[in-house]
Amino acid sequence: MTNTSKAAIAAAGAIGSAAIAAALLYAGKRKQKNTPTQPGPIPSGEPPETD
Repeated sequence: MTNTSKAAIAAAGAIGSAAIAAALLYAGKRKQKNTPTQPGPIPSGEPPETD
């Protein structure tokens, strides 16, 4: 193997690793965004059965 082919393989590995890391970070943020939140207290003070 020549130095050029070794450099090309190293560059491809680095790009692939960066792509996998970016995909995992994106998936983690997207998963956190989809978590439901609890509703706040009823502002009027009425019981929730009247909604």
